[in-house]
Amino acid sequence: MIYFKLPFDERLQSVDEKNDNTAVNFHSYNGDSQISFNGDIIEIDPFEFNTTSITNESLISNTTSTEAETKEEYGHTLQQVIAVIKENNLPKLVYSRRKIVTDFTVIDYKESFNNLCQSYPNAFRYLFNDGENAWMGAFSEVLGKFNKETHEFETMALAGTLPVSEAWSEKEIEEQKPVTAYIQNILKNYSEHVQQSETYDHISGNIKHLRTDFKTNINPEDLDQLIRDLHPTPAVCGIPKDFCNANIRKYEKYSREFYAGYSKIETQESIQYFVNLRCARLYKNAVHIFVGGGITAQSNPEKEWIETELKSEAILKNLVIS
Repeated sequence: MIYFKLPFDERLQSVDEKNDNTAVNFHSYNGDSQISFNGDIIEIDPFEFNTTSITNESLISNTTSTEAETKEEYGHTLQQVIAVIKENNLPKLVYSRRKIVTDFTVIDYKESFNNLCQSYPNAFRYLFNDGENAWMGAFSEVLGKFNKETHEFETMALAGTLPVSEAWSEKEIEEQKPVTAYIQNILKNYSEHVQQSETYDHISGNIKHLRTDFKTNINPEDLDQLIRDLHPTPAVCGIPKDFCNANIRKYEKYSREFYAGYSKIETQESIQYFVNLRCARLYKNAVHIFVGGGITAQSNPEKEWIETELKSEAILKNLVIS
């Protein structure tokens, strides 16, 4: 089963599983696995949803032996990552960790999902369980949006993170610039006319990011390749892509799975792709919350830890636990 809401759209939707058309598709970060929900997208009656029971009893148990990093372990590894960045003069490398929750008997995922939807109306919000994998998330970064009728393609560069009340520093501004340049350079391969907005604040709950929007027209047959070129963006990986990916595998102590991958939602009118951040994998006996940050030569391990703690609140504060 899957339930989801699109950004700025409070209709609760699902997939009816009555045909083989892939309506919603989740791609893992490294591209080695997908989860597909086939059928037609349908609207769900909120009353019907509110009378259902969705708890952790229907989920599989966590059998992974890897524990979450401590603050000390995170700081130690981050110093190594910063050294790699300085040694190779990298603009940015994204390093992530997990926060693992186990101190509960029951989690009401229906109410948790409702809370998530209320907290992040500008995000793609979802809850799914395919029998083996159960995930929940809400994030508003658009990897791509394609209008089937006009062939217009939209995307965004989203990077840099601070609490909403704080002023931007050079670190965040310099972190966002290469993301913008990366996307601009890729889009130029597909269109001679690319519109780029000014950079502005993008609010996501208790934190904000720097955002630049792009708009252009592309050939429909180029869409799949364009998405493959864009993913993973510097916002979830770093620059250069292959070198940063190799170091992510070297220093991160777990598989990202569907964290920092992307979802694809196809309707008759459009195809939308969302980056899968602010998300968690759900188990019967644990919740794995995935959080990360863009690391630069100017990064401070203490501040980066605080940033990931703030990001984990997107899921943590909305869980209904007993």
